[in-house]
Amino acid sequence: MICKAVIPAAGYGTRFLPATKSQPKEMLPIVDTPVIQYVVEEAVAAGITDILMVIGKGKRAIEEHFDRSFQLEAQLESKNMTEDLAKIRRISELADIHFVWQKEMKGLGDAIYCARHHVNNEPFAVLLGDTVIDAPVPAIGQLLESYEKVHNPVVLLEEVERIKVSRYGVIDGNREEEGLYRVRDFVEKPSVEEAPSNLVIASRYIFTPDIFGYLEQTKPGKGGEIQITDAMRLMVKKRLMYGCLLNGRRCDIGSKEGFIRTNLEFALKDKDMAEFMKRYIRDLAKTLD
Repeated sequence: MICKAVIPAAGYGTRFLPATKSQPKEMLPIVDTPVIQYVVEEAVAAGITDILMVIGKGKRAIEEHFDRSFQLEAQLESKNMTEDLAKIRRISELADIHFVWQKEMKGLGDAIYCARHHVNNEPFAVLLGDTVIDAPVPAIGQLLESYEKVHNPVVLLEEVERIKVSRYGVIDGNREEEGLYRVRDFVEKPSVEEAPSNLVIASRYIFTPDIFGYLEQTKPGKGGEIQITDAMRLMVKKRLMYGCLLNGRRCDIGSKEGFIRTNLEFALKDKDMAEFMKRYIRDLAKTLD
């Protein structure tokens, strides 16, 4: 049983400047909820409540979001805003959340390495803190089910149009059964011609603790960063690794266009906003050429 999750959330978020100059990209809202809260709720829905967040400079707002705010709670209580009060209190009660600082921005691999003491020689989940996945079963829960079958590291996979493979880490592997692949190798951002498949890594992982040894062997790559894909390439040469095909959809919030689209889609699913948004979109469409 995997009980611990690591959420790296230390990146700068330069694609969303100037909004991310003073606000972590993980705190950008999808409707009224920060991206990183969706990630925590995904882990909790899958039964994981011991969570370590790896943060960096300028990320204090993440800590504050998941802490109690007694002054705000008192104000809401005095105004008899019981529904809002319950929402606010629930955030701090979602999980047992810990924080560790990535002292230098040395890549995702280094951020995961910062969790080695908290993991304490146990298998653990990794959920990227800036990625929301819309799925009928929590995405990390789907990985946990696969891990219980294979008892080896598993990465979440998403099938994309072949023309888009150069944006992602891609697997080379064989299908073992419906939705489960045995990985031979990982290729980071290959050209369309060189890509061994159109199955890409989808921001969720289950690792065994020996990943830290492979991270120690991984040399810095572009920009002096330690890439988790490079460590996985070392790992897959020594032990079995698998990929689990996502039943659901990774929401593209890495671009401004994708972020706006995700907000619209989630607003259309919100019971308090859906009807208004449908009317607004219909009216707006009439004004467009």
